[in-house]
Amino acid sequence: MQNITVLGSTGSIGTSTLDVVARHPDKYRITALTANRQVDLLFRQCVQFKPAFAVLLDEVSVSQLRAQLVDAGLKTEVLCGVDALEAVCVLPEVDAVMAAIVGAAGLRPTLAAARAGKKILLANKETLVMAGNVFMDAVRKSGSALLPIDSEHNAIFQALPRGYDGDMAGNGVRRILLTASGGPFRNTPINELQHVTPDQACAHPNWSMGRKISVDSASMMNKGLEVIEAHWLFNAPANDIQVVIHPQSVIHSLVEYVDGSVIAQLGNPDMRTPIAYGLAYPERIDSGVAALDLFKVATLSFDEPDFGRFPCLALAYQALRTSGTAPAILNAANEIAVAAFLDEQISFLSIPRVIESVLNELPAHLVTCLDDVLGADTDARRAAKQQISKLIK
Repeated sequence: MQNITVLGSTGSIGTSTLDVVARHPDKYRITALTANRQVDLLFRQCVQFKPAFAVLLDEVSVSQLRAQLVDAGLKTEVLCGVDALEAVCVLPEVDAVMAAIVGAAGLRPTLAAARAGKKILLANKETLVMAGNVFMDAVRKSGSALLPIDSEHNAIFQALPRGYDGDMAGNGVRRILLTASGGPFRNTPINELQHVTPDQACAHPNWSMGRKISVDSASMMNKGLEVIEAHWLFNAPANDIQVVIHPQSVIHSLVEYVDGSVIAQLGNPDMRTPIAYGLAYPERIDSGVAALDLFKVATLSFDEPDFGRFPCLALAYQALRTSGTAPAILNAANEIAVAAFLDEQISFLSIPRVIESVLNELPAHLVTCLDDVLGADTDARRAAKQQISKLIK
């Protein structure tokens, strides 16, 4: 029986995780659930899974949830704040942590889980993008098991040799092929992108995701962040990570070997597949995902990404090659720019312009500890807001 903390239980990854867990009550028990402000959904999850702890990030939401739980006769203890997120990750009884909080907010609790030696199911991109060396050092020192949950990195993990140790050459690996759907604007004329709306950007053709990550997919910043993730997860240099646009989202990623073999992982676009793989590794369990019908799919197509159409992808490669705090600066500037776009303050095409300006303005420094990352994050957010203010004027 694995005891699990789910960080971000009300998001798309969190709800998919709970769907898989509910299918295997003999294997998994929920110890803690955390959310931002979705009190009613978190309450329903507490009723179903009866966790020992629930965490919210503001006192008003905490009071509301506590009242609901008392009325329902449940004994779940409700905690508040970022420190509580960390606390429910390091509980002695917790075996695994699903890290599914979107954005920089997920960094501290995920790092705490790594330092505590927990099995980490990593669905939070920013942990590796912002603090890859700090996080990976913590994983190595504690002996924590790290299992990637992003469908692409999970696919790569499955296609690499069992026990892969980060030595690409020693394992006969030539390069990693990271697939991307291309998002909703893959074929939109570039001159029309200036006028796209947040709703259009969030209308992903294959995946159901939150609004921030949907915009990242539309700009392909999401794939750029995944390139940086892949670098840290698999010790792969930027030149050995190739992004491949694959609109059907059936092949989730591939690994090319020096003998000419290319091994791919295929499946329906449903996050329950990588979640189930991470939960049960090295075994496999039913995820509830329908079997892939190759006859229905019929055709698989592939294209090389156009950096002119997707400048965010180029900026992510640039930040990876610069290294140090550059990826943290990239991530923070992107979060601020996307939020401004969703609030209809700036245009879609202004997102990469804001990010590029911030990357040019702030020098990258070496990362020796978490404070280096958090400082760069703060500076980049301030600089991005200043750039946005200029655009609004």
